[in-house]
Amino acid sequence: MATVTRENIGVLTDKIVVKVAKDDYLPSFEKAIKTYSKQANIPGFRKGMVPVGMVKKMYGSSVFADEVLKSVEKGLSDYMVNEKIEIFAQPLPIAEEKRPDIDMNNPAEYDFAFEIGLKPDFQIPDLAKIRTTRYKVKVTDEMIEEEVARFQNRFGKMTDPETISDDENVLNVSFVETDADGNDTEGGITKDNSLLLKYFKEEFRKNLLGKKAGDSVNVQLSSAFDDREREWIIKDLGLTAADADKHFKIVVSKIGFVEKAELNEELFKNVFPSQEIADAETFRNSIKEDIQKQWDAQGRNQIFDQIYHALIEQTNIEFPESFLKKWMQNGGEKPKTADEVEKEFPSFVSSLKWTLILDQLVKTHNIQVEQDDIRAFARQQLFSYMGGNMPEGDQPWVNDYVEKMMKDRKFVEDSFNRIQTEKTFAWAETQVVPEEKEISAADFNKMQEEHQHHH
Repeated sequence: MATVTRENIGVLTDKIVVKVAKDDYLPSFEKAIKTYSKQANIPGFRKGMVPVGMVKKMYGSSVFADEVLKSVEKGLSDYMVNEKIEIFAQPLPIAEEKRPDIDMNNPAEYDFAFEIGLKPDFQIPDLAKIRTTRYKVKVTDEMIEEEVARFQNRFGKMTDPETISDDENVLNVSFVETDADGNDTEGGITKDNSLLLKYFKEEFRKNLLGKKAGDSVNVQLSSAFDDREREWIIKDLGLTAADADKHFKIVVSKIGFVEKAELNEELFKNVFPSQEIADAETFRNSIKEDIQKQWDAQGRNQIFDQIYHALIEQTNIEFPESFLKKWMQNGGEKPKTADEVEKEFPSFVSSLKWTLILDQLVKTHNIQVEQDDIRAFARQQLFSYMGGNMPEGDQPWVNDYVEKMMKDRKFVEDSFNRIQTEKTFAWAETQVVPEEKEISAADFNKMQEEHQHHH
């Protein structure tokens, strides 16, 4: 049996020396050589009849080295398990220690030295004592009316007027690149698009009023659109912001107009099929509830974000920095330079810190993810792809899809991690005592944008 010694050589960093004697590896070496002799295909010998001496001469050195290293790995692994040592990554051979010369013709006692980075003990702060705010976005009449209008347009009737006459006209157009005089540019951009008249600058719209299918107007993108609309038009045309002054001819191919659906029971049923709504006031109240739920979900995500940052900032964890930097430089799939490691280390440690915190919360509070949780997540994803419409009754094809996804290892692992994180935050939410604060949608969105920009 291998002999293992251990000593501390730095902050949360230990040196482990594994000493293997001849009795630890010679029996397995002899057995491996015999197995090779039975399996080897060597011209002039029947399979299984190759002399052991010849096999040892041909393959002995590499087999010998493999068996020595296997005995070292087993000794190290058994020691780590028996001592219940929790480490980061894998043990690293100590570069400063000279690797022993492994010689099949002179079996000896061999020493191998490794460096390990130890996982630290740490205390997670009391979530009940951290300061959090639950933001409650106030749903305004304007929000409700915008949603009512959106549903009226969505379930309205499309008509085909002869001329452009309304900001809500849907225009099918072609953008044709021209020179400053309106002449088509040879090899220039030609792109079909569909947009509302109101997407054009207000002062430019008069140039399109009264136009029919087949009519055209010449424009510069910079003068035809305001910043936001111009940005996505330019992107759709495959241009850059530097091309904002390019000239185009816009050719109208079709004009449409949506006659809004009336506020009646037919619309109410289309929007809320599971509710019995008989009047516009109840319809608006249902819309208000839906809008509030959406904002409340965002407010809940904000609570989760506050919990995350509080845990990261208020949990003190010491790391074996020297070991981790060596591992980043040499232990990954692709070696890194010292400069690369120094640049990446802060974000690496931050991610590692969150992993440790999450693991401790999961273990301490017995947060479990079951197979049925992953199946439900797969089903939910499928319905989201279908626009959120869940088929009625038990659909065999849905179950077939779910079971197919359950055989996808990457999907299962990703889903497990996501569900585990969500469950952990859901538990953490029950521990905090947030201050309630009403906020406007504009201020809430601004706060979110500033937070994203900061990070």
